Amino acid sequence: MALSKEQIAQRIAKEVKDGYYVNLGIGIPTLVANYVRDDIAVEFQSENGVLGMGPFPWEGEEDPDLINAGKQTITTLAGASFFDSSLSFGMIRGQHVDLTILGAMEVAQNGDIANWKIPEKMVKGMGGAMDLVSSAENIIVAMMHTNRAGESKLLESCSLPLTGVGCVKKIVTNLAVIEITDKGFLVLERAPGISVKEIEAATAGTLIIPNEVPEMTFS
Repeated sequence: MALSKEQIAQRIAKEVKDGYYVNLGIGIPTLVANYVRDDIAVEFQSENGVLGMGPFPWEGEEDPDLINAGKQTITTLAGASFFDSSLSFGMIRGQHVDLTILGAMEVAQNGDIANWKIPEKMVKGMGGAMDLVSSAENIIVAMMHTNRAGESKLLESCSLPLTGVGCVKKIVTNLAVIEITDKGFLVLERAPGISVKEIEAATAGTLIIPNEVPEMTFS
């Protein structure tokens, strides 16, 4: 069965290691903070000037003055700090963020990412994505494998305006965990109940399939 957005975030949380500074993009990535193990210390950073974000607040406990870069209400952990955007982007551009988790509209098999603009549709701008993809050494994309029309979002080359070139390392979709290699999309894991043939049918780029593709686990 294909994963839910929450399950995608739960699987990505396994990639978060003790001591990491992590930036979460808008959409599915923001859910990752809800699933990080309790026995590790992780600092979540937001480019609007927050370090030390916690899980999303429970309904009725939201503080409208505490928001992330996507204007969603957040919680903060003990020791959290607030600062201006220039210092926040200094952290990003200085490569002090260990892991960046982003959503995407398209990802190419060489690691290019398009996640900010659809031609002829109004957008507010790229935001901090350009700085994140140009500075981060470890970028994981959280996304659905296909768009609403059923067309693959994992392509030989992106058709939408690019955010970054050759920067994505790994993708977690509702169907699979995939690593970017110099030969194409390498399938590392498949969603429970999803077959390799289903992943092949949903992927437009070059897919590399090992002899054994284990089902993904979440803990």
